Amino acid sequence: MARVRFLTFNIAHGRGTMPVHQSLRSTAKIRANLLKIAALIKRLGADLVAVQEVDENSRWNGSFNHLAFLSEHSGLPFSAIGLTNERGGSVPLNYGNGVLSRWPIMHAESTTFGRSPLGNKGFLFVEAELAPGRRLPLINLHLHHTSRKQRLLQADVLMKFMTERGGQRRAHWVAPPILAGDFNTPAHQADATAMLLGYCEESNNYTLLPKKGRTFPAALPARLLDFILLPEECRVGHCEVVRSYLSDHRPVLVDFDLEYGAGV
Repeated sequence: MARVRFLTFNIAHGRGTMPVHQSLRSTAKIRANLLKIAALIKRLGADLVAVQEVDENSRWNGSFNHLAFLSEHSGLPFSAIGLTNERGGSVPLNYGNGVLSRWPIMHAESTTFGRSPLGNKGFLFVEAELAPGRRLPLINLHLHHTSRKQRLLQADVLMKFMTERGGQRRAHWVAPPILAGDFNTPAHQADATAMLLGYCEESNNYTLLPKKGRTFPAALPARLLDFILLPEECRVGHCEVVRSYLSDHRPVLVDFDLEYGAGV
């Protein structure tokens, strides 16, 4: 049995909570804000962190690897990034979803929704090895921010992926995948969050968290857009929306107990 502390956080390219595009923020200010995010992760004692809108090498916010920077300063030594936008040349833009982990990440693969030159969403699937041969699967997702039609199509792609990977890889899993990230739609609407919860509940007694609170915009939160879906093998101890002004979203934190020995 282990207690896992998990955090999901849309870090908005490191620009902070101000409604100013990251290209208008200096590299020094981007680094200073990322240091604050790393300090928050360390203070919360997170073991596993899913971040959205994290850059690997983008001209608009300093041209350095933000996930590696967070790993170095948060004390979480293992990481994986899934780029949903890739552009080289003189003005590179490379960003997507990332995971930081206290445990080795033994497998990672990324899926991008769409083929636009900029602004694509997607998800990152990883397996963290909690003990030899015992892996915890996690899907870190970021869905479309304005189009319900696109979100539903994206959720359908994700559900097909989960069905396929469940058939191929579940022998090493200690539980079905955790889903977390920026869903960009509340749970009470007939939209992608409710659709994904319904799919997960067909095979497991998943819990949608948080039950209360709001995550967006961080300064004066009005909507709950960021969620964690936990399978029944993860016994929830505590969940909260963390009060934070380091992005336009607030992070969501959950503690859960998980038995290593039980397979799926």
